Amino acid sequence: MTGTGRHFVTFDQSAAGERLDRALAVALPALTRSRVKALIESRRVALAGPLDETGPTVEEPSRKVKTGDRFVVDIPEPDRAEPEPQALDLDILYEDTDLLVLNKPAGLVVHPAPGNPDKTLVNALLAHCGDTLSGIGGVRRPGIVHRLDKNTSGVMVVAKNDKSHTALSRLFAAHDLTRGYKAIVWGMPKLKVGTVEAAIGRHPVDRKRMAVRLSSGKPAITDYWLEKTFGPALKPWASLVGAKLHTGRTHQVRVHLSHIGCPLVGDPVYGRPVGRGRNSGAPESLKMFGRQALHAAVLEFRHPTTHRTLKFATELPQDMARLVAELNAVK
Repeated sequence: MTGTGRHFVTFDQSAAGERLDRALAVALPALTRSRVKALIESRRVALAGPLDETGPTVEEPSRKVKTGDRFVVDIPEPDRAEPEPQALDLDILYEDTDLLVLNKPAGLVVHPAPGNPDKTLVNALLAHCGDTLSGIGGVRRPGIVHRLDKNTSGVMVVAKNDKSHTALSRLFAAHDLTRGYKAIVWGMPKLKVGTVEAAIGRHPVDRKRMAVRLSSGKPAITDYWLEKTFGPALKPWASLVGAKLHTGRTHQVRVHLSHIGCPLVGDPVYGRPVGRGRNSGAPESLKMFGRQALHAAVLEFRHPTTHRTLKFATELPQDMARLVAELNAVK
């Protein structure tokens, strides 16, 4: 049985040409291939030398194995089966026996994960809802029907029982609801109103990123509209843009707006390097904004029990509203 700790694996010619995740799953039969893939993607697999020295980490599960390759696999202690309830302040917009709608602040992680084991939305929900919270999403994600990135603020709905969880999940899967966003982006879209229809998939090199993949991605459609520009009229530094999702791909708004040349201000993954080109004359408050300037402003859906349409709209959070005010004041 493969336990926790460090395990060294050396491959002979029989494994040559195999995917790394598949080859390691064969070499360490106590681990499933999906478990091995998760270890690789969480940077727990590295190249190893003949004297068991550790080299660079490997992050590609599809990497092809070569004869003589030697790897070290670091298997961590298992997480607790269930996250602990932790009382955190929640901005609750609506709550009944079936569901809860809240305005998530930027910086709050939705569910426990490596690097964020606690103080997440799930921990707060367990404390707030107790045993009534739906567990259909798995013990690590009770009640979670959809998610927002850690540094994206805005409206989320949470299921409080399994019936609601199933019904809401179907709405999200069918995109039979309205999800609206506000974003502050670099530059200005060429069209004041438009639609980005470009498939999104995993980035071919950096597996932590998403990218427009015309041949291998999943269909993705985003409507957008220009609300305001900031800076010189002909070449503004930035714009306030609204967006509506017709699909729900990972990082969809961030990828699509970057694809049309207007990446989000403060986005460390898809953003534009500060201090170059038309960014160089922008105010420091714009250059130094501390997160991706994205807010899930609107969520509209049918209640799973009453079938009544519920619509929730929120104002820009304080940091984005303050940035807009400061940019409006620049002459």
